[in-house]
Amino acid sequence: MNMKFSTFALKMVFYKKRTIRWRHIRHLMAFGFLLLFAVKVLLTYVFQDCNLDDFLREANSSKSNYCKDQLFPSLTLSPQGPISCSRIISGDQEAIERALLGRLEIKNKKLPLSENDYLNWTKHCNRFKETRKFIPILLSKEEANFPIAYSMVIHENIEIFERLLRAIYTPQNVYCVHVDEKSPEVFKEAVRAIASCFENVFVASKLEKVVYASWSRVQADLNCMEDLLKSAVPWRYLINTCGTDFPIKTNAEIVRALKVLNGKNSLESEKPPQHKQARWVFQYEIRGSVVARTDIRKPSPPISVPIFVGNAYFVVTRDFVKSVFEHPDAEKLLQFANDTYSPDEFVWATLNRLPGIPGSVPYHGKYDTSDMNAMARLVKWDSLEGDTEKGASYPPCTGTYRHSVCVYGAGDLHWMLQHHHLFANKFDPRVDDYAIQCLEEYLRHRTLYGEGL
Repeated sequence: MNMKFSTFALKMVFYKKRTIRWRHIRHLMAFGFLLLFAVKVLLTYVFQDCNLDDFLREANSSKSNYCKDQLFPSLTLSPQGPISCSRIISGDQEAIERALLGRLEIKNKKLPLSENDYLNWTKHCNRFKETRKFIPILLSKEEANFPIAYSMVIHENIEIFERLLRAIYTPQNVYCVHVDEKSPEVFKEAVRAIASCFENVFVASKLEKVVYASWSRVQADLNCMEDLLKSAVPWRYLINTCGTDFPIKTNAEIVRALKVLNGKNSLESEKPPQHKQARWVFQYEIRGSVVARTDIRKPSPPISVPIFVGNAYFVVTRDFVKSVFEHPDAEKLLQFANDTYSPDEFVWATLNRLPGIPGSVPYHGKYDTSDMNAMARLVKWDSLEGDTEKGASYPPCTGTYRHSVCVYGAGDLHWMLQHHHLFANKFDPRVDDYAIQCLEEYLRHRTLYGEGL
């Protein structure tokens, strides 16, 4: 009996040891599989290109977050100089004064990039876009589902054009660039070279010789409008820009603002003061490089509403753009305006008051909209600046004035970014490049991380 029990006990011990051994082996195998899986995932992340559309498909996944961590730091923009953009934007007077003094120092003035620089860089488009930090990916479904069209009318300063394009560029939007036919050939060649690096950027099919205050300024936008309507991109709104504009909102913020419009347009449109009415009472003609008034009186405007005035900037729906070419009264207004003075400052403002034009508003005075209320452009006029506590429209310009319009300095940014407008005008790196650099840093940080500096 004892021998039988001993034999049974030995068998049980052996069985238990074998069971424990197999259990350990299974645990080791399971651990090994987990380790292999982790290595595979890690290698996938390490060696995978993060310039992928799966930001949209997997917006909240660990893969998307990993790619953001890898890609976003390489897309940030930083100022080139001893300034603190976060302090400047917050309104810190010491930082603003330091920036204003810094721009006067010759050592802080960098040479502008030339057309030849861009002609050389764009020989290798991928390297150009990576080096110049264009955003290569769709950042949200909301933006992807709401493409925007841009008409960009330019004539000089290749670097500021490229920086403006970079500031508003996203892969889902579409950009028509109208280059003044009078611009130097090397400038036009450089613009075409930049556009050729992007599938959604193109130069207008027809270029105008743009003369200040003449019909050609309107025609330049009309040329881009026609081209953009032929584009395969299903854009919702059109925004026009010029070479001295810069955005003060991110693309995501612009999309949300346009959604709030809910099919309406947004542009300055007011009853004209007496001194501006001569602009369409007499015929004007181009004499050399200027527009001159003749003694020939024009007939009354052939439309059912009075003429309204505004500026050259607009935010309009796709249907509005279609109606510009299809609505009978729109066609009459355009024909009437082609020999007037500065038609860009009354054509769009009047079109937006015509009955039957998509997105328009009635021509009753209750619907007059000033430039400060419209969202198209934020501008400081010299005659309206001053002490806001004493009734001035805005504080003094910290840059300089050109044609009575403020060319912004860094000290204007704090005021500027408190407004609802989508763009501001004017900017010039020769006046204050820190203002542009700080806007670039602010907008890019907000674009990537959803918050200010």
